[in-house]
Amino acid sequence: MKIFLIAVALLCGCMACNRSAPTMSKLPDNAVILAFGDSLTYGTGASAQHDYPSVLAQMSGREVINEGVPGELSAQGRQRLPALLDEYRPDLLILIHGGNDILQQIAAEQTRDNLKAMIAEARQRNIPIVILGVPAFGVVFLRSAKIYEEIAASEGVPSDLDTVPNILANNALKSDAVHPNDSGYRHLAENIAALLQKHGAL
Repeated sequence: MKIFLIAVALLCGCMACNRSAPTMSKLPDNAVILAFGDSLTYGTGASAQHDYPSVLAQMSGREVINEGVPGELSAQGRQRLPALLDEYRPDLLILIHGGNDILQQIAAEQTRDNLKAMIAEARQRNIPIVILGVPAFGVVFLRSAKIYEEIAASEGVPSDLDTVPNILANNALKSDAVHPNDSGYRHLAENIAALLQKHGAL
């Protein structure tokens, strides 16, 4: 009986590990990654070829398409994404969105619903997703806004809730109050690569 209980405990532990670290298929060498978002994806504050998609492409050896639109709200992104998924047919979607909603004090429930709709659009096309959290902007950047943690848990997608808040809390990594500089974008790309490696995509 004791052995049985230990086995059950180990099995449950493994299941918990699987929930916290979803596995992904390794991206083929010719994979297309779609980096989708607002100015953090576009690379506002970066010099040429130092936006995170460009740096991630160099690190990963895969094509990374930059579809960041500065100033875009999540409702606009929700409308824009489906056509891009159909056009590029990416092997992976990297989603960093919602920061402008926070800056404009749009209801968190609306942002959450829009982000979940984006995830659903990718899943309908069998496209894996990773999501990064954006902080609630204030005097101190401590953690991602709560909706990102909720989405990562409810949708079961690989997530990084620390990198963007940590970058924006460090003046040495910023070009202005809400955007990284070249070093910050490199740090972002490195941590996204580490996230993909952790989950088996790289």
